[in-house]
Amino acid sequence: MSSEKADAGAGKPPMRDALVAAAFQLFLERGYEQTTVDDIVALAGVGRRSFFRYFPSKEDVVFPDHERCLADMTAFLADGSDDDEPVGRVCDAARLVLRMYAENPTFSVQRYRLTKRVPGLRAYELSVVWRYERALAEYLRRRFAARRDGTLQADVIAAAVVAAHNNALRSWLRSDGQGEASAAVDHAMALVQSAFGGEPVPPSVEQPEDVVVVVSRRGAPLWRVVQEIETALGRD
Repeated sequence: MSSEKADAGAGKPPMRDALVAAAFQLFLERGYEQTTVDDIVALAGVGRRSFFRYFPSKEDVVFPDHERCLADMTAFLADGSDDDEPVGRVCDAARLVLRMYAENPTFSVQRYRLTKRVPGLRAYELSVVWRYERALAEYLRRRFAARRDGTLQADVIAAAVVAAHNNALRSWLRSDGQGEASAAVDHAMALVQSAFGGEPVPPSVEQPEDVVVVVSRRGAPLWRVVQEIETALGRD
């Protein structure tokens, strides 16, 4: 039995959650830069090895849920079918990130405030956002493989989805997580879909054309000419 399962069975929070809780308590009390990994494990009551079993670095404890969310997004995109409208699919994938933030508004707001104050965390967050964007772009590249400029379209749309999602998400975080975040994100995704959504009209396959020659007297009324053409084509 893993230590995390043992903790849960004993009525304690899983060790991973305990480490995150201890880290944020210290970040809020002392500041991020002034808090060490040793401080975190001491408060959580575990050893350093336990910390690094779950988090490769101190930065990772600030973003404990992004790896799971990225995996969920990648699986969601992979599970789609060729019948799915591609832009709608990536917009729905972006909503998985919103759901992660909305699961714990208090924690999400705390992380947003902390990240704004610490330049190193902002840089780390940008690297996380880039990974989401690449997952969306890779899906769209596959779907747009037959299009002219398909790679360019995929990258532009993926960037637009991420930018629209983050704009709405940060607006919600700035409000301290008040109200429904989904409404703002839905509006942002609707803007993306209105700009990029919909399948392009496939090029028509050229078919042999019927050539019809109609001989009509000069001055014949137009309706008579049309009638003669329809008769020749067999459209009675």
